[in-house]
Amino acid sequence: MDPHDLPPAAALPLSGCRVLERSRSAAAAYAGRMLAAMGAQVVMLEPPGGSPLRRAVPLLEDTGDSALFAYLAVGKRSLLCDTTLHAGRELLARELADAHILIDDTPVRERAAHGLDAESIGAGFPHLVHVSVLPFGATGPKAGWDAEEVNLLHAGGEGFLLPNGLSHELFPDRAPLKIYGHFGAYQGGCMAAMCALSAWWAQPESGGQYVDVSLQDAVLSVGAFALQRLGDGSLEHRTTRRFRYGGVFEAQGGFVELLTLEDRQWHSLVELLGQPAWAMEDALRDPLERSRRGDEINGHVREWMARHAVEDIVRRAQELGVPAAKYRSPDEVFHGEQERARGLFAPAMLESGAPAEILVAPFQFRCTHLPGGGRVPALGEMSHEAPQELAQEVLQ
Repeated sequence: MDPHDLPPAAALPLSGCRVLERSRSAAAAYAGRMLAAMGAQVVMLEPPGGSPLRRAVPLLEDTGDSALFAYLAVGKRSLLCDTTLHAGRELLARELADAHILIDDTPVRERAAHGLDAESIGAGFPHLVHVSVLPFGATGPKAGWDAEEVNLLHAGGEGFLLPNGLSHELFPDRAPLKIYGHFGAYQGGCMAAMCALSAWWAQPESGGQYVDVSLQDAVLSVGAFALQRLGDGSLEHRTTRRFRYGGVFEAQGGFVELLTLEDRQWHSLVELLGQPAWAMEDALRDPLERSRRGDEINGHVREWMARHAVEDIVRRAQELGVPAAKYRSPDEVFHGEQERARGLFAPAMLESGAPAEILVAPFQFRCTHLPGGGRVPALGEMSHEAPQELAQEVLQ
């Protein structure tokens, strides 16, 4: 898209919304990132030395920039705000007075000392949407518990259910550690962003609200189907959790994910396979019978996949309407024709000044293009905009 065709900032969905973000975790930072992608002005309130996310791995070899921080912070701004100082708390109060949303992951035990407890915020800024983002929420017996990503995955049930399918078949003795990256944090950050927007849209009628987000709850919601089956008396486990037929198959040159939930998709799969005799059996017209014989069907599909090139499989499957896709490398995703056509990546500038391309957002709007990109803010870049006497003490 031509840069001249991009909408002005005022036309973006969250233009005019001002968000303050105090984030030590990827979850809170991701919530702010989602709002920034939609046009909100997001200001990171950082302590002296900056957010620990600035030093989070992986680090780019050429520049030393944190790739994680660059993704989470692009398009935001940074203001030093040391709330252990009187001047810092005054600066915080001034910022809160002009903000619409506060996203905060300060541990519950530390909030009162920083003037960030829900009671103080609610009394002083009744217009504000205050979103708390903590591993186990801000209330209840685990409110004071810390957690890393691996804890969140197991506390939310996914650790019990993964790895499954082909992964379990190939590596049956592998320990159920965690999904790569920050799966739980991103789930929680997405929930926090949606909760923030829900409360903000209700603000004209309801006033400000305090929203308590638990990352454990967010991860738990991912396994809603497993919970539903638990309610029916069926306990899913990584050794049994899989689609009755379909899943991940190894082909020539890569792996294919195949999913056929509907009759029409089954018939298209049979055509993709060349209408073999075993698939033409009358009994397999019944989806329940196909489920019962899932292992048998997968054996046939696996043997067929192993004889064909992954690109040919996916191309033909898409022509026939079979839900199938190749597992691609990051480089293939970045240079993919589909991703480029949809403008999934946008130019950005890292804190070091090096250029980069960063994912715009995991969503698009039909009528409003999200430009993405921007700069990764330098630590405290906004501090000179604070009142001079406050900035002097905050920067000490």
